[in-house]
Amino acid sequence: MAKNTRSLANKKLHTKVGDRVIVISGKDKGKQGNVKEVNLTNGTVLVDGVNVVTKAQKANPIAGVQGGLNKIARPVNASKVMICCPSCEKATRVKKEIKDGKKVRICSKCGEIIDV
Repeated sequence: MAKNTRSLANKKLHTKVGDRVIVISGKDKGKQGNVKEVNLTNGTVLVDGVNVVTKAQKANPIAGVQGGLNKIARPVNASKVMICCPSCEKATRVKKEIKDGKKVRICSKCGEIIDV
């Protein structure tokens, strides 16, 4: 039996693709990058230049793949990143308010709108 019977389709994350985020814990603590991909089922985000690992690739001449050591970015848990406010350049939580009939995300430190 599955331990988690809750539907995974209803999960929401505080980050979106294109957000500038700061890593708040782990081996890459303090690094910044843009979110390239969001995975709701696992609760992970793929960030440029964060959690980069070296993977050994075996050569395959038939497929035209060259062998060697490749550096690839791996996903990191969404709870380990915080959104970086574009105006105050600090890691911040996000407030959600309705402005002009649209739901927008607002920096909780300076009050500026994060969504552009």
